[in-house]
Amino acid sequence: NHRSRFPAEGSGSGTLCEQGGAEVDETAGKRYNFIRKGSAAMKKELHANLSVRIFTDQKCFGPGVAQLLRYVDELHSLRAAALAMSMAYSKAWTVIHNAEAGLGFKLLSSVTGGKNGGGAMLTDEARQMISAYEEYCAKLHAFGDKLFEETFAFYNDIPKQEVHKKEGSHE
Repeated sequence: NHRSRFPAEGSGSGTLCEQGGAEVDETAGKRYNFIRKGSAAMKKELHANLSVRIFTDQKCFGPGVAQLLRYVDELHSLRAAALAMSMAYSKAWTVIHNAEAGLGFKLLSSVTGGKNGGGAMLTDEARQMISAYEEYCAKLHAFGDKLFEETFAFYNDIPKQEVHKKEGSHE
């Protein structure tokens, strides 16, 4: 998942100071609007959350599959990869099986038994998918960040206030 935030990250590196209900980055002059609730300041940060999923006739590749494959590549085991993601092995196996069925090619090759106890390796096609997926996501997020900033540039100029106050409990 990628979040486009307004203003963009890295838009300035000056010191932040409080000024009339907003934090102002003195170097960039960007305003970060917030509201006060009790003694804590709450930022009202508008952002987009982009997530890419690849389809054929079914969903077959996305952030979860990519992460699972990265762990398999690192750990040489689907079971260890599942554990690293707090996922049941049966769920990890189903995720890979469904992705392979949708894509039409194997993502993992398995080595059974032997003195090292077997394991799993990514196929060349899996490596190509991960690489293409990461490249596509990076380009999409870069474009999305720019488009978001252009489209929602007005947001920080709108004064923010607490619109719906929680009422105290009636006893």
